Amino acid sequence: MTDLPPPLPTDDAALRDAMNRVRIEVGKAVIGQDGTVTGLLIALLARGHVLLEGVPGVAKTLLVRSFSAALGLDTKRIQFTPDLMPGDVSGSLIYDARAGEFEFREGPVFTNIVLADEINRTPPKTQAALLEAMEERQVSTDGVTRPLPDPFLVAATQNPIEHEGTYTLPEAQLDRFLMKVYVDYPDEHEDEPTVTCPYCRREIHEDAQRCPHCEQYICDLDAPTARKPWWIVVGVVVCLYVVFRWIVG
Repeated sequence: MTDLPPPLPTDDAALRDAMNRVRIEVGKAVIGQDGTVTGLLIALLARGHVLLEGVPGVAKTLLVRSFSAALGLDTKRIQFTPDLMPGDVSGSLIYDARAGEFEFREGPVFTNIVLADEINRTPPKTQAALLEAMEERQVSTDGVTRPLPDPFLVAATQNPIEHEGTYTLPEAQLDRFLMKVYVDYPDEHEDEPTVTCPYCRREIHEDAQRCPHCEQYICDLDAPTARKPWWIVVGVVVCLYVVFRWIVG
């Protein structure tokens, strides 16, 4: 008999507290993406799926991995490429020479959270391998239906600015996603770096109370950038001289 997942809190305050704790844990790895985390939580609780759209470098993959780790769920990543086959997603039958029979080898879709990275870079034939898994939460192979783990969430990503070599998601597959979340860069105030004094363990900023060692620590941090390396000046002069001789000669 399989173990059922723990029941969700019925009290509204307890549920909000649980969601806030997930946001805090994910925020330790990825900053400024509370809205995306909320979208993932809503999709997970509503038994839906999420399409994350954003330019490269906004930590979409790290966000999903951190979200899965905060909830203690298993996650697997699928890098969608033009040569990816449907069996590479859902699984396939492999002949076992010792047993003399075929056995089913589960694909990466047999997990709690599937990270479908760059889903629009694979042909529609492979994209369709997710249709049954996303809607019915099962995989059918050779007449045998195998259920997927519960909970199950597909978090797919795509790049909105590069369309060369991509395959537009069909309407039937877009309908499988509960929501589409645009992942953008964090705000300026959220992206500010935090410097902690190694002596008093306090954050150093303009309004913070500083210990006697904070001023020296700030000076030590600023010292390498305050000095002007002589070799940079010499290098610039040499480059300008070479360019001048090339133009004149």
